[in-house]
Formats: sequence, structure tokens, C-alpha cells
Amino acid sequence: MTKTSAAKILDKERENSMATGFQFLHVALNCDDPIAIERFYTQHFGFRRDRVYAPGDGQVVVIRSGNLCLELFKAEGKPPFEWPGKDGPTWQGLRHFAFLVDDLDKILAELGDSVKVTQGPIDFSSFIPNHRTAWVSDPEGNIIELNQGYRQEVEPPALPAQ
Repeated sequence: MTKTSAAKILDKERENSMATGFQFLHVALNCDDPIAIERFYTQHFGFRRDRVYAPGDGQVVVIRSGNLCLELFKAEGKPPFEWPGKDGPTWQGLRHFAFLVDDLDKILAELGDSVKVTQGPIDFSSFIPNHRTAWVSDPEGNIIELNQGYRQEVEPPALPAQ
């Protein structure tokens, strides 16, 4: 069987990440209700339980979908400000995380009232043919990008020299 271009790129990325001794593991979320967040990502994004640290009160749950893991912690307190909508905060730190989807309109329809669309859908076809994106918030306001049509750039501009 011949490998697709995408499979060859993924193989090269895995090889490169392990050659440096690093591989992306997870994004950690502090949650008011970790079980509700786990149910949301399980129901709508195909996650499943991967590990539970210290089951019971104060447990930490790791959920997985493919190579992406979310580590869910019980939050201690409320944020000192209101979380922005749109595509996430513009200050230093995590802005949002993204899922590649085959059919953005279908996914948005399936999600229905379980999410709030915070921005979009926006057509980015001027950059990548058939590229469209929408941002939604999970039940606790974390911003999720739903991305249809993203493709890796074959030869992106090099990192500027120091």
C-alpha cells in the first residue's frame, strides 16, 4: 500500500519530534465541573478517558482523541475577569485550541445549542481553497476553533535570523 502525502508528512513530524526528545502531550484545563466538560468533549469530539489520577474528590482526568489529550482539573476559584469571546483572548497565553473538521456546517448543526458560536463562520479561501473556520465556546467558556480545509504549507517562509 502506498502512503499518502499526508501520512508521509505525519511520519516525518513524528520522527522529528522524537528526534528532539519532545512530543506534544496535552492541554490542561481548570474546570468548574470537570465531569460535565468530560461529557461535552466525549459526546461532541470523540474523546475517551485515558487516565484518572487519584479517583474521587479532586481527581484529575485525562481524555484523549487521537494524539490530542486534555487534562481536566477541578478549578479553585473564579477568574479575576470575564473571558473574551470571538477567537479567544489576545493577551499573552493560550488563545484557543482547534479541531480539523470535514464539514463545518454539519458539525455546527450537530453541536446545536450545546455551544455558543463566538465568531464566524469566516471564509479563508483567499489563503487556502475551501478553508472556513468558526469558533465556539464549551460549557465553561473555553474557546474551540472548528477548522475546515486547513492544509500545511509546503514551503513556508523561513524563521527570521536573529
